Amino acid sequence: MDFSATIPVKSASSSSLGCSSFFSVSQTHNSSSKSHLFNFFHVMPKFHRNSLFKSLKCIQSPKLGSLPSNPSSFSCSAGTLSPTQIAHLPPRKLSALIEEFQSLLDPIDRVKLLLHYASLLPSLPDSSRTDSNRVMGCTARVWLDAQMDSEGNIRFWADSDSEITKGFCACLVSVLDGAAPAEVLSLKTEDLAALNVGLPGGERSRVNTWHNVLVSMQKRTRVLVAQKEGKAPFEPFPSLVITAEGFQPKGAYAEAQARYLFPDKLKVEELVKVLKEKKIGVVAHFYMDPEVQGILTASQKEWPHIHISDSLVMADSAVKMAKSGCKFITVGVYRMSSERIGCSLADAAATPDYMNYLDSASNLRPSLHVIYINTSLETKAYAHELVPTITCTSSNVVQTILQAFAQVPDLTIWYGPDSYMGANIKELFLQMTLMSDEEIAEIHPKHSTDSIKSLLPRLHYYEDGTCIVHHLFGHEVVEKINEMYCDAFLTAHFEVPGEMFSLAMEAKRRGMGVVGSTQNILDFIKQRVQEALDRNVDDQLQFVLGTESGMVTSIVAAVRSLLDSSKSTSRTQINVEIVFPVSSDSMTKTSTSASPVKMGDFTVPVVPGVASGEGCSIHGGCASCPYMKMNSLSSLLHVCHHLPDERNNLKAYETERFKLQTPRGKPIADVGCEPYCI
Repeated sequence: MDFSATIPVKSASSSSLGCSSFFSVSQTHNSSSKSHLFNFFHVMPKFHRNSLFKSLKCIQSPKLGSLPSNPSSFSCSAGTLSPTQIAHLPPRKLSALIEEFQSLLDPIDRVKLLLHYASLLPSLPDSSRTDSNRVMGCTARVWLDAQMDSEGNIRFWADSDSEITKGFCACLVSVLDGAAPAEVLSLKTEDLAALNVGLPGGERSRVNTWHNVLVSMQKRTRVLVAQKEGKAPFEPFPSLVITAEGFQPKGAYAEAQARYLFPDKLKVEELVKVLKEKKIGVVAHFYMDPEVQGILTASQKEWPHIHISDSLVMADSAVKMAKSGCKFITVGVYRMSSERIGCSLADAAATPDYMNYLDSASNLRPSLHVIYINTSLETKAYAHELVPTITCTSSNVVQTILQAFAQVPDLTIWYGPDSYMGANIKELFLQMTLMSDEEIAEIHPKHSTDSIKSLLPRLHYYEDGTCIVHHLFGHEVVEKINEMYCDAFLTAHFEVPGEMFSLAMEAKRRGMGVVGSTQNILDFIKQRVQEALDRNVDDQLQFVLGTESGMVTSIVAAVRSLLDSSKSTSRTQINVEIVFPVSSDSMTKTSTSASPVKMGDFTVPVVPGVASGEGCSIHGGCASCPYMKMNSLSSLLHVCHHLPDERNNLKAYETERFKLQTPRGKPIADVGCEPYCI
């Protein structure tokens, strides 16, 4: 078997369309066999062309606006390449592309070259400009189509309604069209970092097109390979599609979540009435029971002293409510459960092993213990008597640590008890050492590359504490996200395992992800939806929710608010899909024998999931915290109706821990109010 190739080259300054620059290669058994179109075009530097190829011939490009039904319909002749050279063509072509752009010193010339590439890319027919072929995360609209040819190589076609973005697509197609699947999948987004096309820093969102189109190419390649090998595709995760008209749940778990987006009006009226009469404020976490969140979200329209957020904003909101005249704050002074609500992180910090960890800290001065908010008041107070302790949340943990190191340069910090978050924080700081001083100063003005490098050996974290919910975002889930959702927007809480954290950080670098607190995740989703609305074109956005699924209530409320506000000014159709990852480890034992509930045209079991194979329910599993779900609507109403508690009916709901004392005899509430001193 021999190989032949023709590399017609059109100079960047040429205005003739008689000779298109595309790379044609054939794999033949004899000289009469027809060639296979390998790339639509490829422009190479003059020195590179002369050193590798001696025989060049101009051949006609395929008809614009059409996809070749038979990829072997183009003739080919010229110099011979060995099979070894053919196998390494994508890396060679990428290197040549990088060299070509880098050889042009003037940024304007590089932009002109990019636009030249755009002019050579055939337009996609309308039949390929479908929503399923859209590439997410690009400022302009981008379409990508892919097929596998008879030789098992991958063929790509792309187009955009922006000439700059079209140039990006053209360059990637020039490198990967006709490549073997392994070659497509081996290319990393970092490999594109050296491509400098002359765009100013403000065009970073367009540069992310390199990465997002590449990731979409790789996703389509995996699908084509699986189809060829006869592999059954992954079952999709349950999801909820939000539109201006309503919701479309996919999967029993999503259907149950959607059910509570239509709260009982009588319950809403009952709650609002008692809150107003008794001046009660309610602060609730994003992870709480979906029924409670649905009722509270609807009640917010009638009573302003209701707030659903992450831990940090909850605390700030409670203080504001007290200042504004609320006599009682539910959750804080009174819980929404008569039972003790546990937490795997709080349990980890209450062990002798954690106290031994703090003993080590107390022997090294100066030391600071940074403890996660998801721990008990007793643990915080006991720890403070061993080593100065400050509480953080996922919203402020990075700034807290950086500020402490800035104020005390020789400080040693001991973080706990969340092992995943501790490892992720350390990895984040490691990545910061690769940033410039200017970039680091944007994160914290008192730090530089040198200071970040110096603090790393003095940052310790506890290694035996995990959140049972975020632990579910392990290898199995990451593998499925890579397979099915790698081109979606990816959100991840700081508490997820390292593999999920790395995946989300990679997505973040190309503008497709966020890593942080639940509030950070909500803000990211709102920002991307608003950007889609501002573009004023139909769009479909898909978000993988890398945290507790209870967040969907607040996400739906925020997205619907944005979509509703644009109805009067725009006719565009924006669909927002929230995907709930499922781990096989999340099998719940909750009974599914409860009576089904009629919702619209379908019937939803009260506790769905397990029977349908999703392995989760609204009471646990499927990234749903069973502890948070112990906060119930019935308890909330019971507490509200019995306030003020003149007959001692609410003793089971009181936060008795405030009255406990530390080993040194101090009330733990008083210790929590002490300023820390190192």
